[in-house]
Amino acid sequence: MRPDPVADIERLRRSRNAVILAHCYQPPEIQDLADFVGDSLGLSRTASETECEVIVFCGVRFMAETAHILSPDKIVLQPRTDADCSLADCMGVGELSAMKEKHPDALPVCYVNSSVEVKAESYACCTSANALKVVDSVPSSEVVFGPDRNLGTYVSRHTDKTVHVFRGACEPHSTADLADLDRKIEEWPEAEVMVHPETPPDFWDRADAVTGTGGMVEWVEASRAERFLVGTEKGMVYRLQTLFPERSFREAGGILCRDMKLIDLEHVASSLGDLEPRIEIDEALRKKARESVERMVELT
Repeated sequence: MRPDPVADIERLRRSRNAVILAHCYQPPEIQDLADFVGDSLGLSRTASETECEVIVFCGVRFMAETAHILSPDKIVLQPRTDADCSLADCMGVGELSAMKEKHPDALPVCYVNSSVEVKAESYACCTSANALKVVDSVPSSEVVFGPDRNLGTYVSRHTDKTVHVFRGACEPHSTADLADLDRKIEEWPEAEVMVHPETPPDFWDRADAVTGTGGMVEWVEASRAERFLVGTEKGMVYRLQTLFPERSFREAGGILCRDMKLIDLEHVASSLGDLEPRIEIDEALRKKARESVERMVELT
């Protein structure tokens, strides 16, 4: 262990002309040192607009891939290559192709929580915030949606289009503890309940807001409530408490992503020092994947 990894990070951040991105689910010490904290696509878009030469993405692999898709001229580092995503891993190109063959009139829309290969084979990408808008905007009456079944189900309930949903899931969100949520609602009956659409539908039925991490920030900002129950990965509570210190937040559902907790200060310092591990994507594949991301922007 370095005697002072934070000092090393600050020195290397300046000498490398680097920005550090941290997803809202990262540990508190990682969020505290990051230049930008937020949702995966928003972070990648922000970094692409900076003059940095190096991006250190503290998150899981698909997030670092998306940063490279949007910033091919920058070095993109993922401090832990074993920080992966159960949701992104559950659907590959083969599974997507099989759904496209089964529903030839449907255009494929992929959640940003997917591999670069799946993005490249999709008509458009989407986030939890704009999934419904993207689906409503694609020029087809049918849509193949993946990989998350819960988000796909949520979209299908709010659109007039036929949505063929892949049966994948985020393991931490899909196995969330409903009894824990109910118990905390009893303990804080005055609290507003915010849950992520990757949670099961029973969670939505109890929520004041079904929204992604960015939407949760916006909800609290617009709300007059003093207390909030947060039905998503536990790291989001720290993010909200940092932004709104005068409010009170509790996680609900016992949602913990172990992959999101793998990166520590030493990993960030080592990655900046070695400029490794780097995200490398075949250029033709990157360009094809970028088309689906850019189409999302055009549609919304």
